Amino acid sequence: MERLFKVPKENRKLTIEINGKTRHHGIGRRGEMKVNLSKLTTEQVNENTKSIDQLSTIDMITLMNEEDENVIAAVRAVLPEIASAIDVIHQAFKRNGRLFYVGAGTSGRLGILDAAECPPTFYTPPEMVQGLIAGGNEAMFIAVEGAEDDTEGGKSDLIEKELTDRDVVVGIAASGRTPYVIGALQYANGIGAATIALSCNSKAKISQYANHVIEVVVGPEVLTGSTRLKAATAQKLVLNMFTTVAMIKLGKAYENLMVDLHPSNGKLVERAKNMLMAITDKTYEEAEAALIETNLKVKPAIVMLEAGVSYKEAVLAIQESDGFVRQAITIARKE
Repeated sequence: MERLFKVPKENRKLTIEINGKTRHHGIGRRGEMKVNLSKLTTEQVNENTKSIDQLSTIDMITLMNEEDENVIAAVRAVLPEIASAIDVIHQAFKRNGRLFYVGAGTSGRLGILDAAECPPTFYTPPEMVQGLIAGGNEAMFIAVEGAEDDTEGGKSDLIEKELTDRDVVVGIAASGRTPYVIGALQYANGIGAATIALSCNSKAKISQYANHVIEVVVGPEVLTGSTRLKAATAQKLVLNMFTTVAMIKLGKAYENLMVDLHPSNGKLVERAKNMLMAITDKTYEEAEAALIETNLKVKPAIVMLEAGVSYKEAVLAIQESDGFVRQAITIARKE
């Protein structure tokens, strides 16, 4: 069923003010703004949860937990598409390109969250992975609902970031129809940047504007249309894969350890020491001394302790191995 929003005849444009800028949006013929949501899986009624408001607490969360199980299967169904997208992101990083997440509401917040966690986890510069949300940074904390309808906003935000053809833009929209995201993808395509569409509906509109398409169909939500639930969980899982795997392929892990982490607090310093002890079988004191000498850089500390070389030699070996610790140890031992 189409939802028709009647507006006065004299006001056939929707005016939205975002960050001090006024945007005008066409409403359509005869003053009707048509938003057809009836075919979107994320907007349909979940027959399994229609009586949730009558259940006990334990039964409510049991039902939610059962619905969440569908998310894993939905992500598994699109693993080949996710892998292709990761390879694109990895190649962009290798040519000093950047990764931009673009979304509105929950989708935008998830992108910002993933981007913010890359510097402490992988010691990346903050500009390497960035999240953009409709309505600007304040929308991270206070909803700016009308901002998602601003097609020009997605474009202008990427222009402000000086997007290039070396970069990758991931448009995130549970519904798959967010104008802000579409505007960003259109602009990115226009300048030759790689584009990825991540949605939770089949045949999503944003899929038409991306080189790589990922549609994780998780089914109707526990609360109808509340895509902060299953859809958001699916998006978070996919974003986890994007950056984690791309960073591993850049050499930012040794075995399953985060050897490129930034030890910026006491907990992370201790984690770095424990990693060194686990990898090299050295004592706590030896691990601590190596970290002090390398100014808390785990990678050269590993090479120093494993190959018995100086800090300078360890750094050169890491550079020669293109950042991969395993190869760096072999190079340092030979030299």
